Amino acid sequence: MSGSYDGSMIDVSSDSFWEVGNYKRSVKRVDDGNRLCNDLMSCLHERARIEKSYAQQLTEWGKRWRQLIEKGPQYGTLEVAWSALCTEAEKVSELHMEVKSALMGEDYEKLKNWQRDSYHKQMIGGYKETKEADDGFRKAQKPWAKKLKEMETMKKSYHSACKEEKLAASRETNSKLESNNNPEAQKKLQEKLEKCQQEGQKTKERYQKSLEELDKLTPQYMENMEQVFEQWQQFEDTRIGFFRELLLEVKQHLDLSSNHRFQTIYHTLEDTVSAADAEDDLKWFRSNHGPGMPMNWPQFEDWSIDLNRTLSRREKKKPSEGVTLTGISSTGSDQPVQPAKTSSSLTVATNTAPVGSNPFDEEDEDDVEEMEEEEEETAVEQQTTVNHISVNKEEIKTASSTEKTPDWSDEDTGGNPFSTNGDGNPFEDEPASPVVSVAVRALYDYDGQEQDELTFKAGEELTKVGEEDGQGWCKGRLKDGKTGLYPANYVEDIQ
Repeated sequence: MSGSYDGSMIDVSSDSFWEVGNYKRSVKRVDDGNRLCNDLMSCLHERARIEKSYAQQLTEWGKRWRQLIEKGPQYGTLEVAWSALCTEAEKVSELHMEVKSALMGEDYEKLKNWQRDSYHKQMIGGYKETKEADDGFRKAQKPWAKKLKEMETMKKSYHSACKEEKLAASRETNSKLESNNNPEAQKKLQEKLEKCQQEGQKTKERYQKSLEELDKLTPQYMENMEQVFEQWQQFEDTRIGFFRELLLEVKQHLDLSSNHRFQTIYHTLEDTVSAADAEDDLKWFRSNHGPGMPMNWPQFEDWSIDLNRTLSRREKKKPSEGVTLTGISSTGSDQPVQPAKTSSSLTVATNTAPVGSNPFDEEDEDDVEEMEEEEEETAVEQQTTVNHISVNKEEIKTASSTEKTPDWSDEDTGGNPFSTNGDGNPFEDEPASPVVSVAVRALYDYDGQEQDELTFKAGEELTKVGEEDGQGWCKGRLKDGKTGLYPANYVEDIQ
């Protein structure tokens, strides 16, 4: 062992705990315990933020997909099973929020209070416990360190005397070998050598005595150091035990598998998914969208002036001049008013096939009486709608396009199984839609599922270029010029 003591601990030359100043590692452990409290609190705080973020993401995911599932084409028990995933996300989100609350409200606060009670800050800086540990080790080591310093001094003196003795002996030997030997000089060298030998013997005795005294003090030194060390071992044992207990509590809060509510969530999810039945779903679809739907089959109806007339195939093909209508009002009480167009007029064209005509009808060229009755009906209807139609004679023109006349029939064509667009006949050419150009704004995000569907975000503006069909779809055009279909209830007109 080697070292020195001058009232404060200095660098040491070995790694042993018993060396002067090497107790500093035990003192530093007290400071490290306080720092570890801060580190564990940071660890718990970060985990709590992760739990909160995950819970929020689960909630947002569940809400978004619940809306998509409800608005999507999935139906029946499988829709319920799919929606159960969203319910699971919401329930698990609640559990993770509880984990976050437990980490911050219980574990974090418990650690913070223990740290406050175990480590006390001083006005001059540092912690009281650190200073107490340093003072205890310093006091236990001080007597032995002082004696060690004396022994080191004696050792240094003895080694220096030995060095002088060896140098004097070398000079005296060299003097004897010289030819011009001076007796007086030779005598002086001999006296120097004897003096160095005597000094060396004295320093050796002092060095040995100092070492013996140090050895006698060592057992007491070791005992005192052991006592101080054990004191701070107990302090560290308390910290380790507290950390262990706290980590077990954190584990219980994080382990959702032991939570009966967590287990119930997945038992419910499994039961809901298992309850999905393809047969029930297929029956439901057959009854609501298939052959199982009720049908208002055509029946014989007496003619009445209060009812809208049904145009026959012959009348719709009768040549006539096209006129421009600036306002249309239906005379029937059951027929809804068509939405206003953005174009300035509608053209009633000639040479067009009527919408909803029966492909199995045959023309009777000789039925003159029927034609006369239909002409009378036309005159009566024109009389009832004269207040709603303004004819601009200067705009009258011969229709050269294939635009179709509006069907004013009171018959419900929306449920016709032969309909291709909700109205019209699959055995006839589909009539062209009237020209529409309405600026609309998206209320929700929509991702096109097919190639002929548009994709847009909520708030995006587009142009409606076709009226809504019987299935709730409209044709529109985006600002980049792309055209396609979109759900009519996803947009609103821009006022």
